[in-house]
Amino acid sequence: MSAGLLWQVSSTAGDLERAMVDALGGRHLVTAGGAWVEAETVLQNKVVALYFAAARCAPSRDFTPLLRDFYVELVEQALPPAPLAVVLVSADRSAREMEDFMSQLPGGWLALPFYDPYRHELRTRYHITATPKLVILKPSGEVITDKGRKQIRERGRACFQSWVEVADVFQNFSG
Repeated sequence: MSAGLLWQVSSTAGDLERAMVDALGGRHLVTAGGAWVEAETVLQNKVVALYFAAARCAPSRDFTPLLRDFYVELVEQALPPAPLAVVLVSADRSAREMEDFMSQLPGGWLALPFYDPYRHELRTRYHITATPKLVILKPSGEVITDKGRKQIRERGRACFQSWVEVADVFQNFSG
């Protein structure tokens, strides 16, 4: 990915302060390394991809490498990084399964803790009936699309451009 990629947020200050309140406000997330972080702090000003998946699920194992590459290219290899956060909402059967799954994911990914019952509320809220499912949210917590998986498969990195535009996040490619 070329250097010179510029990401800016064009939301109002009030919107930024309320970022993710509806979806994950007041929650703690866990990093791949096991650290606890406040959702509102780490997700502020970002397009958020809620990734409903399970290690035991063959379609999840099939799609995860594609999502990992998408994330790495846009966030870890870009300067500056794209305003994208991936939050795993595990459908695993045990905390150990979830930890093993997370150990295979990029270090920048986050997860709702396994023992947080809010995982089940999110599955209901976003009508998750099967995994994997990728729900894309604006910084405000509003749904951009519940077809993130399909869009990444069909359009690759180009789908992020449309998510950013809908999310009121501005991007400028200089090269």
